[in-house]
Amino acid sequence: MELRGVAWGFSVALALVCGVRWTPAHSSALAPENEVPLRPTVGLEEGRVTTVALPKGRTRRLYFTLKKKAVMMAVTVSPCDAPVEWSLTSRTIKDRPLKSLPWSSKKSVPEVWWRGPGSEDKIYSYTGNAMDNYTGPPHAAASIYVLRLRSKEEDTRAEVYLHVGPGTSGAFPQLPADPRVHILGVGMTSVTLSWEPSPSLARKGYDYCVLVNPHHNYPSMCAAREGPRKDREADKPPRRGGGAREDAQGKGTGMWPLTKDLWRAPQQQQQQPQRKGSYRREARPEPPPALRNADAAPPCVCRGAENVCTVSELLPEVQYYFDVFAVDAANGTSAAYTGTFARTHEEARPAVAPLREGELRWVTFRGDAPRTTTAHTEEQLFSFRPRGWQQNGLLTLQSCGGGGSSEGPRVKVTVSTKGRVLSSQALGEELVQVWLHGSSSYLVHLERDAAASGEGLRVKMQTSSAYHRMGAPSLPSTLQIKSFKRLRGCSSVTLAWMGTEERSLYCVYRRMLPPEGPGDGMAPAAAAATATAPCLGPESRPDTEQVLCKYFQELNPRRAVTTAVIGGLEPGRAYVFDVYLMRRWGIAVKYVSKTIRTRREC
Repeated sequence: MELRGVAWGFSVALALVCGVRWTPAHSSALAPENEVPLRPTVGLEEGRVTTVALPKGRTRRLYFTLKKKAVMMAVTVSPCDAPVEWSLTSRTIKDRPLKSLPWSSKKSVPEVWWRGPGSEDKIYSYTGNAMDNYTGPPHAAASIYVLRLRSKEEDTRAEVYLHVGPGTSGAFPQLPADPRVHILGVGMTSVTLSWEPSPSLARKGYDYCVLVNPHHNYPSMCAAREGPRKDREADKPPRRGGGAREDAQGKGTGMWPLTKDLWRAPQQQQQQPQRKGSYRREARPEPPPALRNADAAPPCVCRGAENVCTVSELLPEVQYYFDVFAVDAANGTSAAYTGTFARTHEEARPAVAPLREGELRWVTFRGDAPRTTTAHTEEQLFSFRPRGWQQNGLLTLQSCGGGGSSEGPRVKVTVSTKGRVLSSQALGEELVQVWLHGSSSYLVHLERDAAASGEGLRVKMQTSSAYHRMGAPSLPSTLQIKSFKRLRGCSSVTLAWMGTEERSLYCVYRRMLPPEGPGDGMAPAAAAATATAPCLGPESRPDTEQVLCKYFQELNPRRAVTTAVIGGLEPGRAYVFDVYLMRRWGIAVKYVSKTIRTRREC
């Protein structure tokens, strides 16, 4: 009878492990509708990495038994991303089942026997998202071992490995005694890292993978794959890593260099035919869509057997997080070093030059810098503090020289105050006005286009405090000067130009061109270009070239036309006439130069 009871107990244990529905002969008294099949069970196979899907809030169980000759066992659990609660227990069941069952019971005999009197001892437990393992001798009285896993936060998965026998399993790479990642040097665009070599590196197929991202560290390679994608889909703050043995830092989301090679080995291994009589093993889930595309899974920043890595092409003044993984490509497993972080040095910025009240400043951009494959941007910074309690001011700028008209605007001006951008626009030959209002100080940033030619370039700039004004001064509707052919004589010409509704001072300048002119109304190209330079202001003209100055105002902008008769000219000579709108605030507005030749005979 004892041998018969032992054999019956072993059969029921086997049915529980393999998930086989079985009804003993003496239970025929139970009605068929009262029989409840056992839930499917999963056996933990020795020597193979088993991936277990963990739905949120559900406990998954893995069962395994040990041979009598086993002297040592080791169970390793590697969570993917979210913290996992797992425990290992040994269950000792009685040799004999219950002889009779009440009619009200809806449990099958094996399940009632499993839930009946018996002893269950907890061997080990852990909670966290770091890889952890239990190593110890088997329990002599244990009939079966139960590994329970549960995730409370979200759906995730974990890798489980069972090793029976002395020594290490070799399924996961080993970390050194000091698993921290050290920083050797930090620059403006690069960071140099080092770490202690892994004891497993001597084996073939092992190497290191260095990943970098500007958001936070990850506790495992699986978390590095799944974490950014989950954070983007859920649009929620990232999880903070760390369990009983892990302390990951940082927060944020983002996708960054991953390796797709780690997906191939486990999938190829999963496709191997299952041996007859082995426990059922769950299928490994498909990789996320972002990793199925080769372009979405770039290689590691550093990959190989070297334990020193220099990460380059970083942005200045940005905090980056660095993770190092020892990777076993054959088994598709990895072990994470303790990640670190570093902030790159800030980029060298030009000095900020103050602008004085009413000062006319010429800003020169040198074009003699050597041209390289990397575009270089020239920039200069200025500051201005307007006077008066209203804190109003006017900034006027104009791009000059360097043949900029053929290439278009090549200088950009950005005006900001307390980190807030007020205006950002490109500069050309036309005058640009920026109204300053509501702040005690302003920052003016001039930046030359990196793609511009190597010629020199100058910018004309002036800042002035504007008292008792509510906006920038108005400009004429057109800056063209018109001459009247019928009113042109041998010693005089008549000019007309548009004014504004504000009372302003207009000054007329003239310059006689050399007599070597090819034809009527033409002038030598070099002399004409010098005389009609767009930035040629009244401050750079001799007093002998000034002809007259007059005040003008017309409230109707359509009728704001004024004229002037310029006399004292020589017959048959070419003159360049310029009109300037003189203002209390800002640079004088220069009209488009007009070249006129007087009559030879009258």
